[in-house]
Amino acid sequence: MGGSNPYIEQIGAQPAVKPFSITFKTPEGTREVQVDPNKIPYGQTGQPGSILDVAMGGGLDLEHACGGVCACSTCHVIVKEGLDSCNEATDDELDQLDEAPAITLQSRLACQCVPDGSTDLIVEIPEWNKNLVKEGH
Repeated sequence: MGGSNPYIEQIGAQPAVKPFSITFKTPEGTREVQVDPNKIPYGQTGQPGSILDVAMGGGLDLEHACGGVCACSTCHVIVKEGLDSCNEATDDELDQLDEAPAITLQSRLACQCVPDGSTDLIVEIPEWNKNLVKEGH
């Protein structure tokens, strides 16, 4: 099952309890995904209710080579708006982010970043994301 790695600190973030939206900015354009807290988790990839979980549930192919268990940096995203509504990054997540290209102060691993639903998010998927570029939508 994705989202769980016994070798790292567990985040214990609580997913949203009220509806909100995440607007994904991709190289191909913008796509808004409505988050229904009653459907969390959408799948078995990343933490329940994480940006990766929501993206995959909304039909966005976001690279996640490790299966969403915080063991790589391929799901690196930039949370342009709404970062304060997300759980704090753990040291393990920050260590993995150090391996990602072009990190910013708003960078997070989509598999570990769980919004609480108190505000809508705008998330940029970097152009170098291989799966998104390769498969496109």
